[in-house]
Amino acid sequence: MAPSPLPIASPLLPLLMAPVAFAAVLAFIVRPRSVRIPIKGRHVFISGGSSGIGLALARLAATEGARVSILARSAVRLQEARDAIRLATGVDVAIFSADVRDADAVANAVEEAGPVDVLVCNHGVFTPQELEKQDLEEVRFMVEINLMGIFHLIKAALPAMKQRAKATGLPASIAIMSSQAGQVGVYGYTAYSASKFALRGLAEALQHEVIAHNIHVSMIFPPDTDTPGFAEEHKRRPDLTNIIAGSSGGMKADDVAKKALNGIKSSMFIVPCNFEGSMLSIATAGLSPQSSFFTALAEVLGAGFMRFMGLCFQWNWFSLIEKWHSKKKNM
Repeated sequence: MAPSPLPIASPLLPLLMAPVAFAAVLAFIVRPRSVRIPIKGRHVFISGGSSGIGLALARLAATEGARVSILARSAVRLQEARDAIRLATGVDVAIFSADVRDADAVANAVEEAGPVDVLVCNHGVFTPQELEKQDLEEVRFMVEINLMGIFHLIKAALPAMKQRAKATGLPASIAIMSSQAGQVGVYGYTAYSASKFALRGLAEALQHEVIAHNIHVSMIFPPDTDTPGFAEEHKRRPDLTNIIAGSSGGMKADDVAKKALNGIKSSMFIVPCNFEGSMLSIATAGLSPQSSFFTALAEVLGAGFMRFMGLCFQWNWFSLIEKWHSKKKNM
């Protein structure tokens, strides 16, 4: 009996195998590897913790069993925040008064608080205005708080964080609160966006430097958030800024805090807070670290489309600017 002929491979087989092979490669190369950052029983230190997102984060971390320390400038507001957290959770938090522009004061506060497991650099100021009209002292003020204040806090906490991560064997976290204005520049946000965009470079390089010490960096990108300071800052926004950015959806501080803490616990490098933020994260992923296979897949597959969407947004914004100036010229 003659032997049966060998089966001929289907020409579709390589096409079917290619996505599987690509997914396997993607799962292999995503770095750093995803880990879970424990919160319960660990020391969570939050700057800007007396109000807004920082206060909401402190309350949430205390609810989850963390030992919480908060830092802010105003001793009165810190005491009010401690009372509010105690009332809501039954937990006492440690409070430290310091100006983040003062490196020595920050270092003293961190040393007094003790080794940190999860550092949340949440502080920041926002004063919108066109650069030509904005006083340079105001620009310097934003840069010193939003950027240099982050350096001061991380420099103060990092040595003890490394030692503690080594001693406990548990992963630690440095989370930096940026803004969607740290992903895309908007009219009237020149100085603010500059201070927030800089944090991205800081975080990407820092992640390389600390990963060997089991420390994971997270960048949180909230949209406009309903906080005590935002109402006043919103009044100063140029009219054209309100036209361009006014359609963006805002969030409550508690909702941002939940997204932020979940992102920190999942060791996510980029932590978006809403659907717009997720689209921005894909559009601006670039060479950022990525620990999630599924997010990496969305970034790779969505990059081209999101670039097209970005161009559409820019077309709309430039059209609004052109119409605005044309209207002003004819008045």
